[in-house]
Amino acid sequence: MTETNAQKPKSGWLNVAVDYGPLLVFFLTYKYFSPEDGGDMVGEIGAVVRGTGAFIVAAIVALIVSKVRLGKVSPMLWLSTALIVGFGALTIYFQDERFIQWKPTIVYAIFAVVLLVGYSRGRSLLKVLLEAAFEGLNDEGWLKLSRNWGVFFIFLGALNTVLIYGVSFETWLGMKLWLFLPLTFVFTFTQVPMLMRHGLDVEANNEADDTPPPG
Repeated sequence: MTETNAQKPKSGWLNVAVDYGPLLVFFLTYKYFSPEDGGDMVGEIGAVVRGTGAFIVAAIVALIVSKVRLGKVSPMLWLSTALIVGFGALTIYFQDERFIQWKPTIVYAIFAVVLLVGYSRGRSLLKVLLEAAFEGLNDEGWLKLSRNWGVFFIFLGALNTVLIYGVSFETWLGMKLWLFLPLTFVFTFTQVPMLMRHGLDVEANNEADDTPPPG
């Protein structure tokens, strides 16, 4: 009990850093190496590749920090790190604009299928991935949360596909930060009333920052 209590004060800001620090590292690295005129596609791809390399390293560091400082690595963090390393390695290998843009749609589709198939069978993958992130939430709440996230991932995948054909590569990349991330936060907060109706203890979950990855 003493050890658990000792970990709680430092988990709030550290959870945020672990979850979103690698993403910030990617965009800062990309911006640093991105060509100033924005018209050099080879330079843009090179900046993305360098940013992806930094993203992979930062994700691994975040995983280690979670283990050392928080005493655990959540299944969601294991999964997101594996996706970052796996798809990041493919990005560096191919260095192809289309692969970079279609990668989020592929990830969103995988999550949507897994969550919705699980929901149709009465099983919630999110309950396994997020562990005790939503304390007090009953099984019906977990199922509804899985269903809602599954549908939301379909929406994100469709939106990403539209943007691939509708905007430039540089604009698309900026939207990954300034559109997709805010949408994910907004959607997460819209789920709170439903979660509370199904037993979520808000006070006990003030420090729970685990959410499905935005891709």
